Amino acid sequence: MPLLPFRDREEAARYLSEALSRYRGQHPIVLAIPRGAVPMARRVADALEGELDVVLVRKLGAPGNPELAMGSVDEAGRVWLNDIAERIGGSDAYVRQETQRQLALIRERRQRYAAGQPGLDLAGRIVIVLDDGLATGATMTAALRAARSQRPARLVCAVPVAAADSLAEVAGLADEVVCLETPSPFYSVGLHYRRFDQVTDDDVAKALGPVRTANPAATAAPGYPVRIACATVAMEGEVRSPPSPRGMIVFAHGSGSSRHSPRNRAVAEALNRRGFATLLFDLLTPAEDRDPACRLDIPLLAQRLDAAVAWAQGEAAQRDIPLGLFGASTGAGAAMAVAAARRGEIAAVVSRGGRPDLAGRATLTNVRTPTLLIVGGNDPEARSLNRLAEVMMRPWAVIATVPGATHLFEEPGALEQVAKLAADWFDRWFAKDAMHGRDNGNASGAR
Repeated sequence: MPLLPFRDREEAARYLSEALSRYRGQHPIVLAIPRGAVPMARRVADALEGELDVVLVRKLGAPGNPELAMGSVDEAGRVWLNDIAERIGGSDAYVRQETQRQLALIRERRQRYAAGQPGLDLAGRIVIVLDDGLATGATMTAALRAARSQRPARLVCAVPVAAADSLAEVAGLADEVVCLETPSPFYSVGLHYRRFDQVTDDDVAKALGPVRTANPAATAAPGYPVRIACATVAMEGEVRSPPSPRGMIVFAHGSGSSRHSPRNRAVAEALNRRGFATLLFDLLTPAEDRDPACRLDIPLLAQRLDAAVAWAQGEAAQRDIPLGLFGASTGAGAAMAVAAARRGEIAAVVSRGGRPDLAGRATLTNVRTPTLLIVGGNDPEARSLNRLAEVMMRPWAVIATVPGATHLFEEPGALEQVAKLAADWFDRWFAKDAMHGRDNGNASGAR
């Protein structure tokens, strides 16, 4: 258990991510209470491979005393009044007026933070409401009520530090409460951080920006769900394809992830925009994903990926287009195994922050597919492991480094660079495939 005070919000977010790690791969929505919690929630959402949004609620100030909350209102206009509202002069007319005033402020914030985009749909999803601390609990109470009204499948309250009595009051509003520390006495949230810098509106907009588009429906390629059989398992997947795709790319996600990985989906969407069809699917069942041994079982992952490739080959053959693989983390090891086994059938492979080394020397030396190994400039462990893999795969592998990026490529613009490198690689080798059939040369000179 961490010792108070936390160094900063980033450290607290790291501890919270660990405490919430069982939700990784289940595509949760992390709802941050603005403003201080938003950068924290960005890190938690990325660690859990979920989505990020803000929960916008405002208290309804009492007549003559706006600091005294007589209730709250959420973004949809739902109002909750406290027992004291009528006693302190909260007439129907006053409540309507105060509600409209606070709703105007909520709409202004939505416009400022997310260019007016509507909030995410919470129905049927795992929703984690997060704040940087809980003192009175009033804002968290309003946020949980607002989230609950949208019928999530599971509602979690998550805070690094809280006053014990306030935490007990909000516990009844959530399915689960995750709190790292409940110090006593509790004076204020900021006193439990060594650094508690102010978070600006620009900080909030920046944190929200990378995972939201102005009109997702307008930019997304048409898609349809698929179910792929492998032995006794049926793997859930999704194909997205522009009208006349130039190739199909099968994604192999990393340990503890799924077809819902926001990073893989972001890259897939970029590839769709460049004219490629994509298949994202679940390598493991939910039960298997809870077993650490399965997550690192490269032969099992390769068997599942091979089944997906066999399925995708039928689709690609119907459209007369080449096939590629995109592997992330442990998924890259599985991609190397499949590429080695299916010589001449895969036109190109890309690895993002991958572990190709997990495929083993015998497999890597047998790969004859042009392979791009993308690593972060600030990810020394991955760089070292990928260099070893590159040596074993020569001349078929090339390393590309994204300057300043860490393992998750969460830095501004890093994932966009990954997507561009991948699209350019597939573009080059798919074009060779189309002109000359499977290239029997090598990948040298691709730098």
